[in-house]
Amino acid sequence: MKGNERMNAPESASGTNFIRQIIDEDLKTNKYNGIIHTRFPPEPNGYLHIGHAKAICVDFGIAQIYGGKCNLRFDDTNPIKEETKYVESMIEDIHWLGFDWEDRLFYASDYFDQLYEFAVKLIKKGKAYVCDLSADEIREYRGTLTEPGKNSPYRDRSIEENMDLFERMRAGEFEDGSRVLRAKIDMAAGNLNMRDPVMYRILHAEHHRTGDKWCIYPTYDFTHGQSDSIEGITYSLCDLDFEAHRPLYDWFLDELEIHHPRQIEFARLNLTHTMTSKRKLRLLVEGGYVSGWDDPRMPTLSGLRRRGYTPESIRNFIDRIGVAKADSVVDIALLEHCLREELNQNANRVMAVLRPLKVIIDNYPDGKVEELEAINNPENPDAGSRKVPFSKVIYIEQDDFREDPPKKFFRLAPGMEVRLRYAYYITCVEVVKDEKTGEIIELHCTYDPESRGGWAPDGRRVKGTLHWVSAAHAVKAEMRLYQHLFSKENPAEDKDVDFISHLNPDSLEILTSCFVEPSLAKAQPGSRYQCERQGYFCVDPDSTEKMPVFNRTVTLRDSWAKIEKKQNES
Repeated sequence: MKGNERMNAPESASGTNFIRQIIDEDLKTNKYNGIIHTRFPPEPNGYLHIGHAKAICVDFGIAQIYGGKCNLRFDDTNPIKEETKYVESMIEDIHWLGFDWEDRLFYASDYFDQLYEFAVKLIKKGKAYVCDLSADEIREYRGTLTEPGKNSPYRDRSIEENMDLFERMRAGEFEDGSRVLRAKIDMAAGNLNMRDPVMYRILHAEHHRTGDKWCIYPTYDFTHGQSDSIEGITYSLCDLDFEAHRPLYDWFLDELEIHHPRQIEFARLNLTHTMTSKRKLRLLVEGGYVSGWDDPRMPTLSGLRRRGYTPESIRNFIDRIGVAKADSVVDIALLEHCLREELNQNANRVMAVLRPLKVIIDNYPDGKVEELEAINNPENPDAGSRKVPFSKVIYIEQDDFREDPPKKFFRLAPGMEVRLRYAYYITCVEVVKDEKTGEIIELHCTYDPESRGGWAPDGRRVKGTLHWVSAAHAVKAEMRLYQHLFSKENPAEDKDVDFISHLNPDSLEILTSCFVEPSLAKAQPGSRYQCERQGYFCVDPDSTEKMPVFNRTVTLRDSWAKIEKKQNES
């Protein structure tokens, strides 16, 4: 499927979509007394990624559109995988993305006592029982999509026996995995989630918030809907993975006879060349395939932020792909296009040479230094200008010179004249090579003193314009160039193939002998620039005064813009 065929999302996240249509109908019937209350409920067992960004924008965005409220709730029901550091990173990421929950920060662990009482209520109604089957036995008894399950031999325990065992489970009398509490629904149900799902399991593990108070923990399925109910949520907006869980969500709320939010599922975000499984992202981190959760190649929000993405570009991207009911794959080129649109307007232009080639201008006066006027951003008149030093020796890109140029090569070559950005016309007159290797080590050129500013008074024109830096003033820098982390377009589609095999061996290239103009000597981490003709770059936190470090956020080439142009023309 081609990139322009993937994007068929007819509905905007901020405009009319099927979720808004449902809410509008409910408002007409006064279903929730006009209250619009959503929540974003991540599990704190990893870092938020670009897929979560869609859920965040939908959850908070719907609340904003209707003047309602959106809670942030951490569904922290698994103490083995959850950590406070993940909570802190998620809070930072959501704020960075531009959303706030005011005083409505909650945790599922806030409700552990109430959830326990809910479980007791179901036991007393004869709707839950303690089961001694092992995890493997439960899976075996569950049946398949084509075969019904069979009842646990412990399913018909009396209410009194179930209450006694459940209380003893809470008291810590039993070992991990020896017993669970299950809902009593229907082992022949067509939906496997309704075949007596587990509600509580024994787990002698310290929780990041409740410590060792509990040795039994509720499952996500049992916790989620009841937490929504406790908080007065009216719309539980979930991705399509939860569609099969909705009957169970509804069953618990109905049996408990408590406030009943409405669950609505929408398509999750799938990007080409991207993996968004938190489990697999964790494997990349723990296996040392990336430098951490905030590695600029990672699809995490912290990784995207470190690479140089802006929250505005991500929100714009989410808005453009819209909210749909059916899963699809979005070309990552659209995300990059939204980023370029944003940076083109707001990133100042600078000059940087990634692979330097020395150029000596023979007829330029020794010791002379000129301060040339350079425009900061032609798209933003308010950005002003800066002074760039020019001297006898400069650096240009190695790729901007060819000793034996092909046809239509309009950059520098022997006897060829080019324009130096903001400076002068120069002509190559000599090529100096290493005697042993034959490698070109420097060029000798002459310049036209009358062409200051890059324009010749006699009106002659040249087709090539090169960026450069003054050798005497250049700041040495490290440049990190990124490509897609996965070489395969859809790395998750091969279920029988280890996803690690799809990692792109060329996803990171580090250049340590680059030079940037002196205005970048004290550039602060997080600052974004367009290095002319090289792409957009962001200053990395690894930067020091001695060695600034830049991450290439995205190149200047925009394949999605070409796709859009063709679509508009047709």
